[in-house]
Amino acid sequence: MQCGSHPHKTDAYDGKSYLYYDWMSRDFFAFLKDQPKQDYYAALGSGQRVKVKKDFRRKAGKAYDLCLKAIEAETQDYRNDRWRKVFGSNFPPRPVATTAADSAFESALKSGGYEARNTERFIEDMYPIDIRFDIELECEVKQDGFRPSLLRSLLAASRVLQAKKDLKFFVTDTDVPPPFTLLWKVLNRGPTAVRRDCIRGEIVPDDGRLEKIERTNFRGDHIVECYAVKDGVVVAKDRIHVPITE
Repeated sequence: MQCGSHPHKTDAYDGKSYLYYDWMSRDFFAFLKDQPKQDYYAALGSGQRVKVKKDFRRKAGKAYDLCLKAIEAETQDYRNDRWRKVFGSNFPPRPVATTAADSAFESALKSGGYEARNTERFIEDMYPIDIRFDIELECEVKQDGFRPSLLRSLLAASRVLQAKKDLKFFVTDTDVPPPFTLLWKVLNRGPTAVRRDCIRGEIVPDDGRLEKIERTNFRGDHIVECYAVKDGVVVAKDRIHVPITE
């Protein structure tokens, strides 16, 4: 990859097999997040300048952190679920016989002895994906007697999110040219979600306000994603992780 006129190369993985995809992915996103701000990149071979429309270093940093968590979980049943947060639901490939259930969900069922429906759906199974634009999500946290706060600010300050709070997820910025359709996905993780048969994960249309109202009801990891669909193709997406404690 070339940044401006300065090539950055590495031969660390030239003799490595596919088994090193995890380290290579980690190092690639580490390289991207630590880049100085670039106005353009030079395409390999032709050297043609490809303009940087929007700084992607923050997202590269998020991908790097996800890679670290996936590598840490190498011996765990949920490792594939963590890699799918980096590369999407089709990597690592989901077995045909269990397309609707990942290993983390199955493990929770087995360990708890529960019966629950896995209602999670995947946007890749509904539309082709061609991410060319940006969309950014934020979440406003409300509770009686307290000032509204933004979720990202609370998490950055290492403050935990407890149950029984009102959450408003909304689009703060997007460069997707209108018109487009916005879709939402709310996914609940953890033993409580399984015990209550409340995995959710369905993909539903926005009501036209570019926002979604939810309420924190129980402990666990919760994920909210949005997808911008234009001309039948997903052209932008974003997600927010919502950790809820007792």
